[in-house]
Amino acid sequence: MNGYTVFAVAIMLVLGLWQVLAGLMAVVRDGLYTATAGYTYAFSIAGWGWLVLLLGVLIGGTAIPVLQGRSWGDTVAILLACLSLIANFLLIPFYPIWSLSIISLGVTLIWALTTPDRNVA
Repeated sequence: MNGYTVFAVAIMLVLGLWQVLAGLMAVVRDGLYTATAGYTYAFSIAGWGWLVLLLGVLIGGTAIPVLQGRSWGDTVAILLACLSLIANFLLIPFYPIWSLSIISLGVTLIWALTTPDRNVA
């Protein structure tokens, strides 16, 4: 384990927490997220809130196998980060600053997990 792994795990924990908070806000406070008129992707905010909340829990939980050095943990973390990027990209019109912050954390997580120097002991 080296600094990139610890950095990736820290990013995963922060990203998971932010996802959970964003999901809870979408589920609990119905009026917080509002779309602009004529937005192409019309969907239930509460449904997307549950999806974002689930992604946050899964990303946070995947930090354990990544910290243990399991290769499947890296693969699952990258897959979940990609799903998070897609979900938050679709949520940009509803809450742009929060979504863009989560997207930037997701991109940073993918970089930290795929950097070539990470596997050097």
